[in-house]
Order: sequence, then structure tokens, then C-alpha cells
Amino acid sequence: MAINLQKGQREAINAPRFTIGLGWDTNSSSTGSAFDLDASVFVLGDNKRLVADDYFVFYNNLHSPDGAIEHTGDNLTGDGDGDDEQVKVDLSKIAAQVSEICIVVTIHEAEARRQNFGQVRNSFIRIFDTATGADILKYELEEDFSIETAVEFGRIYKKDNNWKFEAVGVGMKGGLQDYLNKYQ
Repeated sequence: MAINLQKGQREAINAPRFTIGLGWDTNSSSTGSAFDLDASVFVLGDNKRLVADDYFVFYNNLHSPDGAIEHTGDNLTGDGDGDDEQVKVDLSKIAAQVSEICIVVTIHEAEARRQNFGQVRNSFIRIFDTATGADILKYELEEDFSIETAVEFGRIYKKDNNWKFEAVGVGMKGGLQDYLNKYQ
């Protein structure tokens, strides 16, 4: 059974291979444009910076160079139940210099489309064991991000050679480039 986390809570991840599922629903009547939310992963070293540029995993770079992280592809609509986008992680392949995996969701062309996370509901991140399909943890974002156009859902970090997940749930007004500026 999955552990339901609150913002700021941390939980150990004991599965060597797991999948990060991200989901959301949008209020289709709130703007004239369709929503396109994008999951991105920043693979960081001890200095809180990208290990290298190709460790930024997103819809245009689906794999980390060490083979440890795989983005399964961009969902352009978010329609349907369950996960809208997934990222697979294999900790047995992760590069030695990696100490953190930051998971971010941004709204594509949010400013031009006049969209924000206040128009998004039922947002969650969950982690499940890839081998068994068993849920490990889930974090549902309950905050009202009325002006934010990007949200850091959570982070996976290494401490004392063990991997843990932290439910972050922090939004920012900006986009993917703002996170690149933060982590490059």
C-alpha cells in the first residue's frame, strides 16, 4: 500500500527500479487554448547543478547518458485517468556523481496561452516499483497555484547511500528556462 505524503514529508525508496508517475486534470473552459503540461527531470550533483547538460531529461531528451533515467514521452493533452507522463529510474545504473533528481512540471507556452496551475486540478506525483507495479508513495498537490506556471513536485535525493523522496510542491511564475537557469 502506498504512503500518502504531505508537503515537506520524506520517505525512503527501497526499490532499485521505480517509475515516477505524474498526473493532472485541467479546467478546459478556463482559456481558449488546450493545456500542455510537461514533466522534466534535472539530475543534479552535490552542488545542486546539472551533472552535465544531457542530464536534463525532458520531451526533447528522453534518456540520461548513464541510462538510469528514461522519460516515456510527452503527453500533449493530459486526457484520461491515471498518469499523464512517466519517468523510469534504475538506481543501479545511476552515475556516481548524481546526488539528486528534481522533478518539475511546467505549462508549455503558459504566458502566451494565459494559463497557470490555478487552472489545473488533481495534480499528483506517485512512485511505484517498476518490477511489481506496487505503489510506494503518492503526493497530491493541494495548494492553489493561482499565478504559478511551473511546479517542482518533488525530489529524490541520496543521503548516507540511501535514496529518499521529498514532497516539495513549490511553484514559480516562469517556465522551463527558469529552471534551467537555476540548475545549469
